[in-house]
This record gives sequence, C-alpha cells and structure tokens, in this order.
Amino acid sequence: MVCARAALGPGALWAAAWGILLLTAPAGAQRGRKKVVHVLEGESGSVVVQTAPGQVVSHRGGTIVLPCRYHYEAAAHGHDGVRLKWTKVVDPLAFTDVFVALGPQHRAFGSYRGRAELQGDGPGDASLVLRNVTLQDYGRYECEVTNELEDDAGMVKLDLEGVVFPYHPRGGRYKLTFAEAQRACAEQDGILASAEQLHAAWRDGLDWCNAGWLRDGSVQYPVNRPREPCGGLGGTGSARDGGDANGGVRNYGYRHNAEERYDAFCFTSNLPGRVFFLKPLRPLPFSGAARACAARGAAVAKVGQLFAAWKLQLLDRCTAGWLADGSARYPIVNPRTRCGGRRPGVRSLGFPDATRRLFGVYCYRAPGAPDPAPGGWGWGWAGGGGWAGGARDPAAWTPLRV
Repeated sequence: MVCARAALGPGALWAAAWGILLLTAPAGAQRGRKKVVHVLEGESGSVVVQTAPGQVVSHRGGTIVLPCRYHYEAAAHGHDGVRLKWTKVVDPLAFTDVFVALGPQHRAFGSYRGRAELQGDGPGDASLVLRNVTLQDYGRYECEVTNELEDDAGMVKLDLEGVVFPYHPRGGRYKLTFAEAQRACAEQDGILASAEQLHAAWRDGLDWCNAGWLRDGSVQYPVNRPREPCGGLGGTGSARDGGDANGGVRNYGYRHNAEERYDAFCFTSNLPGRVFFLKPLRPLPFSGAARACAARGAAVAKVGQLFAAWKLQLLDRCTAGWLADGSARYPIVNPRTRCGGRRPGVRSLGFPDATRRLFGVYCYRAPGAPDPAPGGWGWGWAGGGGWAGGARDPAAWTPLRV
C-alpha cells in the first residue's frame, strides 16, 4: 500500500499535527486500536531503532527500563521534531497506547499515567522507564520513532518473576468460562497465565492433570509425571516445546471462550506485603477467619498471595489454614513425609465445610500496615461469650491478650 504523504505539507507541519492529535486524543480512543502500517515506495528507512534482544525481567512493584535507542544512517538528520511512541501489543494487530513524546510535550496514557517516563540518556535514547510495575504490565511493547516521513520500530518483551498456580472455585472443576477464569484469577491476586509462563512452570516441575484457560484463550495443562488419565503412557495428548511423547504441556488449542468451561492457570508476582500463619487459642471455622486476621491488622490471604509467599518468600508451614476463597491450604518449601509428600508446593485440602471444619488462618498484611497486636494476642470469649449447638458462638469471639 502506498501512502501519498505529499498532501500533508511540510514535514514540520506534519509532525506537529500528529503531535497535537496524539497528545490531546481522549484516552479511550487509544485503547485496543488496530495497527495501520504504511509502506512508502522508495524510502530508505534511514531511521534505525534498536531494542534489547530477548526480554527484560522485573517483578510486581519494581522499576524497569524498556531499552530503545535510535540513530540515522545519514548524518544530516538531527533529533529535533522526532516523535517517540510506546505501545503495548494486546493482539497481533491491536495496540494500547502507553506513552508519546514530541519535543518537550510528553504524555502517558491510561494506567501508565504517573508511572511511565523517558529515560532521556542523551540524543537517540527512547528508552521508557516504568515504575511500580503491575501484573497487567506483562507483555510485549513496541518502540516507534518517527521523523517526518521516515520511521522504524522495535519490540521489547517485559517478563515478570513469579509463580503459576492452577485454580478452580468451590463449585468444582471445569466450571469456568474464559471471562470467569479471568475474574477468578483477579479475585485471587493474579492474572491468567500466558502460554510461555505455563511452559516455564512445567519446566520448573509443575504437574497438573486438569486443563485450564490461558491468557490467549487456549486451554492447556502441564504433565511432568506421565500417567494414563493425563494423556501419557500411550494417551492421545500432544507434547509441546520440549516434552516427549508422554510428558509435556498438553494443548487443547483455542476453545469457545463463552461456552466451554475449564479451570484456570493464574500467574502472580512479587508480594508487596507479608503472609503469616495465625494460630488462635482454638481452631477457627471459616466465619471467624476474617476477624482473626483483622485483629492483627491484616486480611485473610488470597490463594495467589499464599503461592507468592511460598515461592518468593519461602514460606514453609506444615499446618492447614483458611484462605479468602474458603479453601484450606498450606505451603511446603522443605518436603517431609508428614507434610504431604516429597515435593515442594502448596498443598490443598479443597473446600472444607466452613462451619464444621476448624483450622488456623493465613493472613496478609499490606506493606506499612502496623501490627496492632504484637506477639501477645489470641482469641477467646470476653464476658462469657455465647453458646450455639453445644459450642461457643464464633460470632462472639474477640481478641484477648494471653
């Protein structure tokens, strides 16, 4: 396709017009737009953009530089009037605007406002500094440099340190549509994992015999210990990227995301706060878990928070505790026989009866939150409490100094 740009007038006017358009357009107009590629006949492509090979790695809450530099094949060009633009790839031909700069005018878009800025390390530096990295920042970014009628672009992959965990709700396995899987991961302090993240988790030992949604709309599951029910030992499942005929990441392909139902594979990264196990004077039903954590300036931990604490903070506890979704789990870093086997991981007791089963609770305290009960508090009944069904009513429990 040939784009006749002569009608746009002088190059400076063209650049200024584009700058005004991009720096004043509503943010809503910049999300999910389709990329239009213009090919100019006879252009030399004298603007050359260079980005980092491979990927850059950060973690949630961190600061990362997405490297991008540009230069000219001909020395006659200067750096004035250059438009620098960063976009995030959300689909093969759909981009979300992140940051744009034209001379002294800079603008970040959407959730990147207040977090994105140019590094500005001398002429030719278009690198983007991204602060307070979030889970949603994971993905591929395009750095585009335009000078009048010449442009070039490069790609940077931002990866996050973290952990992939399988998830299904209390209702049972294979109950989630794609949209419900996205919500389920978000409710457990995560996002749907990418195929690359699941494959890395498989290489790290993840073995799970139930298929789950991934971010790209595919359904897959990792098998490290082949067995008949999991597509191994003569089964029909196909291995992917390094697995042999019996082991690997099984791939169901892209499924109907509104009608078919599976589990979810979620991803979470660095934990900004701290997860700790609270053992009250007496084990708790689920109804008492929130009050127990609140008495310590915390909330009941989510599944993703417990996985992050296990993987990244090496939380090791051989005692089951309630989590926010009503499940009971415990993290094992150093495997021992009495704690569920010879492999590290987060053990799950499923979703016990919330009124009849009694456990401790895993709590999450956000960064900077004070501990209102340092080291000397438990749970009991003030003033005698009440009785219900032959046992004291958990609704009457209050924190007591012990």
